[in-house]
Amino acid sequence: MEIETLSQSLTLNETEKALTTTFSSKITKEEIRTSLEASTLDAVYATIFTSVSAGVLLTNFLVELKATAIEMGMLASIPMFVNLLQPLGAYLADRTKSRFKYNALVYLPARLCWLVVVAAIIWANWQHTDPHFLIRLVLAIVLLSNFLGAFGSASWLSWIGSLVPRQLRGRYFAFRNRTGNLTGMICVPIMGLGITHWPGGSIQGYGVFLMVGIFAGVISSGYQYFMTDVNPQELKEKAQNIDENGADSHGNGVNLLQDKNFLIFLCYFSVWMFAINLSNPFFNIYMLDSLKINVTSVTLYNSLVAATNLLVLAWWGKQADRIGNRPILLLVGVVVALIPLLWLGVGSDTLSLVLWLPLLHILMSGSGIAIDLCLNNLQLGIVRVENYALYFGTAAAVAGVTGALGTTVGGFMAQSHVGGGFLGLFILSTLVRLAALLPLFFVDEEKSHSLSEVLKLFKFSKEEQKCS
Repeated sequence: MEIETLSQSLTLNETEKALTTTFSSKITKEEIRTSLEASTLDAVYATIFTSVSAGVLLTNFLVELKATAIEMGMLASIPMFVNLLQPLGAYLADRTKSRFKYNALVYLPARLCWLVVVAAIIWANWQHTDPHFLIRLVLAIVLLSNFLGAFGSASWLSWIGSLVPRQLRGRYFAFRNRTGNLTGMICVPIMGLGITHWPGGSIQGYGVFLMVGIFAGVISSGYQYFMTDVNPQELKEKAQNIDENGADSHGNGVNLLQDKNFLIFLCYFSVWMFAINLSNPFFNIYMLDSLKINVTSVTLYNSLVAATNLLVLAWWGKQADRIGNRPILLLVGVVVALIPLLWLGVGSDTLSLVLWLPLLHILMSGSGIAIDLCLNNLQLGIVRVENYALYFGTAAAVAGVTGALGTTVGGFMAQSHVGGGFLGLFILSTLVRLAALLPLFFVDEEKSHSLSEVLKLFKFSKEEQKCS
């Protein structure tokens, strides 16, 4: 199994160093392996849940109910607005004695509340109620689910960051994400076809598959039981002991507002999230509404995204471990910045449907997954373990506000045609994405190569291949 291979790639000295980094001498190599396996299975079932409770299937459900672009913008912005609660969630989580119990208390209700939507769909099919009732209810449940989930995001990332050895993060998160993407690649088109051809109609079909997704979400939370639990209080005590013995030059309890490196990263992250969410949530709407492409084709394109992620994630993980995360974010960021402009060249003609749209989705997925992976790893790399929850919560809150602002502005531009509608929206998104990359030049990442060194490495690799 690949997780076992990753774990065995650590020598004894490296394992001891990794455990020292996580401030948890109680965690054995076997416990790390078991935790990584459980976390991967958690990702598999969580992907099934999120595939139906978010993304293209939920978007299509609201489009079938005749939701407006502003309502679709609200759908995309709600998860980011509630990220304002993440610092509070981090504060509460750091005062508990169990990451597992805290996460279960947060995520189980966040997933089970979707049963209300299932019940409402049954009621709507029976009573033939106004479709806007369902739209408002779905938005309310999205708000409630993400409200609860926001209290656990920083805690979960802090938990997994404490368990994964630093030298394995690139490869492990690439493997975990690849497994999740394979799950999405399989289940999204199956659900899309099932919803489209459901005998009782697509709305009723969505309700059936939503029930399946909720069940998978509960199983996902169950797998966290098999991950080694972490007591935040122990992390704090061990961090204080290390600082008292002079083993850490940074000092304990670094003031977040005095951490220049993190603040520069925060500037980049917040502007980047604004730029990404200015256009990304509207690509599916652009296909479904403006180009009139059916949901089956759109789900196939989204599955193509998952397939591409599956192929390139391992490679990106190795490159992140090899050259660092910052150079990848800079180089690939330029490619991602230009993607909204490419959407202006596609239509609903046959050539676009069979060639340009698939190629565009491959480019989006191959570059976007590199950004997601390296963003996650960079955050883990520039923050001390005992500060994980606070810093992650703060970053998510700030980026959540700017991301929500991006979807709000994007929804307004798409519906009111201010600034040229989708044309102006995609151009503006590209310009802001390019501007967001500037602060990243000044972020300091330990053991990261400079851009010039990266280019030399790739040039040297090509010369070696020619010689061989």
